[in-house]
Amino acid sequence: MPGTPLSWSVHTAPSIPTEVSDLPPDLPRRMWSPITATLITGERDAVLVDALMTTEQAGRLADLVTESGKNLTTVFVTHGHGDHWFGLGTLLERFPHARAVAAPAVAAQMKEQTASDSVAALWNTRFPGRIPGRLVAAQPLDGDRLDLEGNDLVVVELGHTDTDDTTCLHVPSIGLVVAGDAVYNDVHLYLAESPAEGRRAWLHALDTIAALEPRTVIAGHKRPGRPDDPANIAETAQYLHDFETVAARTTTTVELYRGMLELYPDRVNQGALWGSARSAKG
Repeated sequence: MPGTPLSWSVHTAPSIPTEVSDLPPDLPRRMWSPITATLITGERDAVLVDALMTTEQAGRLADLVTESGKNLTTVFVTHGHGDHWFGLGTLLERFPHARAVAAPAVAAQMKEQTASDSVAALWNTRFPGRIPGRLVAAQPLDGDRLDLEGNDLVVVELGHTDTDDTTCLHVPSIGLVVAGDAVYNDVHLYLAESPAEGRRAWLHALDTIAALEPRTVIAGHKRPGRPDDPANIAETAQYLHDFETVAARTTTTVELYRGMLELYPDRVNQGALWGSARSAKG
């Protein structure tokens, strides 16, 4: 029998300042890219995809879930970057009956981070006083799907995109893909973890998403208010191709940065581009 018709809504946490001293020549300070979280709802229940980063962001997200009037059963985390899951503990405090799950490799990354010094060394220095004090890792998901009122929510493993072992969530009944950081929507890509072989793997991941023929694609980082259009798959791929081309013809960080800005002068967060160029050119 077909499941209850589903709906979805996307919340975009806006850009916030980050304490990073490595600045491009034309920016007074670095910003963090806007981050999305997606609520998929049925008649009674809901599944949340990703949990944002700061205490404030997670608290606002919890308010929105409450305002939906739905029973939150599950929080699914797409990948291991902390800006998409550090808010998980805050959400679970508000919704103690919800479970938090991720693909096994993602859950392992989360658990490793909670047991290491990386949060204090990296995240707390960039966002002093804003990262939740209690970090909670998701449990490894048994199988590749969640159920929401008779509808399959299918976990698709993508491999490397802007980090290793990423996933997206496909909802065939409504043609929805919540893409995590595999797709960016008018925001400069984070490529600091993606050398040439990583960028090639990312292109393969985009082909995997395109093959699902989605009608809606929600990017992990998007310009607030921009449509969640499947065209963002091809736009992300084109950005990767352009980065490869510009990187091949330039020798310095500044040259690569300025070359990409000529092609993408209006994308959100050129500080992220600076970090990508710095990684590519040293």
